[in-house]
Amino acid sequence: MIQDDKKTKTDFRNIPGIPTGDDKPSRPGPKFSIYWIYGIIAVVLLGANWFSMSPDAVPTTELEFRQQMLAKGDVEKLDLVKNKELVRVYVKRESLSRPFYTQKLKKPSGALSKGPHFEFSVTDWESFNAGQTAFYTDSLANPQKISQVPEKVINEGEWFGPILNTLVTIALFVGLWVILMRKMGGPSGGGGPGGIFNIGKSKATLFEKGTRVNINFGDVAGLDEAKVEVMEIVDFLKNPKKYTALGGKIPKGALLVGPPGTGKTLLAKAMAGEAQVPFFSLSGSDFVEMFVGVGASRVRDLFKQAREKAPCIIFIDEIDAIGRARGRNAIMSNDERENTLNQLLVEMDGFGTDIGIIILAATNRPDVLDTALLRPGRFDRQISIDRPDVKGREAIFKVHLKPIKISETLDIHKLAEQTPGFAGADIANVCNEAALIAARKNKNAVDMSDFQDAIDRVIGGLEKRNKIILPEEKEIIAYHEAGHAICGWFLEHAYPLLKVTIVPRGTAALGYAQYTPREQYLYNTDQLFDQICMTLGGRAAEEIIFGKISTGASNDLQQITKMAYSMVTVYGMNEKIGNISYYDPTADNTFTKPFSEETGKMIDEEVRSLVESAYIRTKNLLTDKKQQVEILAKQLLDKEVLFQSDVEALIGKRPYEEKKLLESAHDSELSAPPEKTVVDTSIKLD
Repeated sequence: MIQDDKKTKTDFRNIPGIPTGDDKPSRPGPKFSIYWIYGIIAVVLLGANWFSMSPDAVPTTELEFRQQMLAKGDVEKLDLVKNKELVRVYVKRESLSRPFYTQKLKKPSGALSKGPHFEFSVTDWESFNAGQTAFYTDSLANPQKISQVPEKVINEGEWFGPILNTLVTIALFVGLWVILMRKMGGPSGGGGPGGIFNIGKSKATLFEKGTRVNINFGDVAGLDEAKVEVMEIVDFLKNPKKYTALGGKIPKGALLVGPPGTGKTLLAKAMAGEAQVPFFSLSGSDFVEMFVGVGASRVRDLFKQAREKAPCIIFIDEIDAIGRARGRNAIMSNDERENTLNQLLVEMDGFGTDIGIIILAATNRPDVLDTALLRPGRFDRQISIDRPDVKGREAIFKVHLKPIKISETLDIHKLAEQTPGFAGADIANVCNEAALIAARKNKNAVDMSDFQDAIDRVIGGLEKRNKIILPEEKEIIAYHEAGHAICGWFLEHAYPLLKVTIVPRGTAALGYAQYTPREQYLYNTDQLFDQICMTLGGRAAEEIIFGKISTGASNDLQQITKMAYSMVTVYGMNEKIGNISYYDPTADNTFTKPFSEETGKMIDEEVRSLVESAYIRTKNLLTDKKQQVEILAKQLLDKEVLFQSDVEALIGKRPYEEKKLLESAHDSELSAPPEKTVVDTSIKLD
């Protein structure tokens, strides 16, 4: 049930132990204000400016210097500080007793230092040197000239500026170094804890003995055979004497192989939860790094840690990231990845290999792995994890339905039958989608209709009832889907019809017919031919009813083309081509064909002839059943969705289903014992 947010809103301020903005936790220890740092910096800057000036020099002007000092001959010498554009003036000692100097310097003549006594700034040194005209007065007949005054050109160094520049440069490099260390030492960095110096360390997650993992073998359903193999490895680590007493050896490794979503990683998690030994978990991409030699170094460090924790288990997920075959394609080769693989091969079964370490790996691409990795001694066992069958899917449904509030009328076995080819991840997605759909409809429990909608959404995509479709297009879609349904209803080897709909779904599906495939692994020629005819039913119905065809059968044509070529070139189901298969699963180069041009033409002709004969058969069937096609199409235009029970009510039961029921009833009558042979089991014999 979706509740009102106003009613379920929690006031965290009333919960004890949770700090709020009103009562912020105080930090332990002495309080240190950042304003002290600003004050220290200000004092340093003021002190630097103070010490950079001459303490005894009194500021003056160039005009006063010429009129009062130079014109009266009082200047002893000059210091020309050109880098600071300053002139420092030294006054003769006998002239310091004049009132002008005592007033300017504000000290008696005896207390005055040796100088410099005055200083002034110069903006243009050429005009300063050129201005040698003395200022004549009545009291002095021979005034001084600048050229007569001893001069000393100096360049004073600034001690604070260079130090500040050096400190800023050092701080910049230190900051960059700290940022680099944090980047390289973070969770997403390349070196783990310790930064760049530990970049060659392994990034595996260690589950120590006794570490609580929330997943165990009880959470893994539908993988009974694989669980037995994995549990045997766990039991070997727990009770090694049970196997070594008979001379058996512990397997070096096990490879979990299967399509995506079948539960390979889940089985490894359950193994980590059940095993009472250290468990190292990492991905194949964790060995890959931009630096050369890091992958091999991480492999060495991983096995070094594993030897210290032995006996233990190492799980490498998606091992095809580093285990691809070497030397297949010289253009796409990667020396760094091959070096990592070589180091892994040596560690798994090399000259100095130790015992007590089991390697568990998972991949959905076993065909691309290197043969040296798959040989006995490295991966001794290849545990195949296929898509579950009906019983497996039913068990998986029971696991994923535990946290969901389901209706009492829900038939889990029927759900398992309606989801052929679904992996464990697909079933988990269906259960979650069903719960979301039920919540959207404000239901108290999830019922069968919610799961039907969830399955349709997973298979066909999101339902789009608001999609604008023209009436004539909708009529074509209805007859197209009715053609599929009638072909599947009256063909012997076609799958039983489950539902037919003309509601648009996904990006391209304007309607579809859903069937319930049988759990089988071998198909004969008649079964495949009936499947082609059923797929062509939509195109044939359009041509029979409207006299023309549309683009709606594009996906159907792709399926029958692939199936027809497989019958001719892979399975040898053609008399003219013969019992020859041109399919090579190990071939990398798909541009070369293992047959001549003449054989290729013959294959094309036979495929075209096969599809044409199937189309003629389909048209003949739908012509005979034209009335049933029109009945289904009109009902689809009215209701948009028809189930198997609706089709039975409209056109009767499927003839081959009735035939099977009669045969099974006849067989049961033949197998029943005569009445005179029935023994009354209530009479006890002594």
